[in-house]
Amino acid sequence: MPNTASKKKTQVSAGPERRRELLETAAEVFAAQGYNATTVRKIADAAGMLAGSLYYHFDSKESMLDEILSSFLTELWEGYDAVLGAGLGPRETIEALVTESFREIDRHRAAVAIYQKESRHLTDLPRFQYLVESQERFEKAWLGTLERGVAAGVFRADLDIRLTYRFVRDTVWVAASWYRPGGQHRPEEIARQYLTMVLDGVAVRA
Repeated sequence: MPNTASKKKTQVSAGPERRRELLETAAEVFAAQGYNATTVRKIADAAGMLAGSLYYHFDSKESMLDEILSSFLTELWEGYDAVLGAGLGPRETIEALVTESFREIDRHRAAVAIYQKESRHLTDLPRFQYLVESQERFEKAWLGTLERGVAAGVFRADLDIRLTYRFVRDTVWVAASWYRPGGQHRPEEIARQYLTMVLDGVAVRA
């Protein structure tokens, strides 16, 4: 008589949940060691399995990285598109985009760290050309919102739009280097504090 319990365990370990766990492990290794320095063996060691067993789920480390980044960006753009399509004013749009960004850092901290460190080099690979498209969409969304705010008199007329965009972009996403999910502050609280400093300043008004 077959051992149904053992059979069920094997099926579960090879299923979607196990695949997700392996991708999370791979993301942490990529984020910590860099894409080029990471080998399939290192990922397998971190996952507590043989390198050959990892190939049962993925054909290469490139496939793993592709799935990590594409999943992160798909979710990011679902949130961004919802914000951009909501008909909010310029300030409210910036607030919502920043909040959504910190939520994504909370959900995909390692993927964000990889994106920050590796995207410039990965765009040379045909498989990762979608990173270029995403960067262009990202820039268009933020610059367009800032320009709309200046035109509406919500943001200062002397604002350097591109410099402001770069500052906001870099100061938000660098949080992936220090933020830890489950910490003292929720992403919405961090976003609120950040927005208070960026939009209202830190000095007491006279």
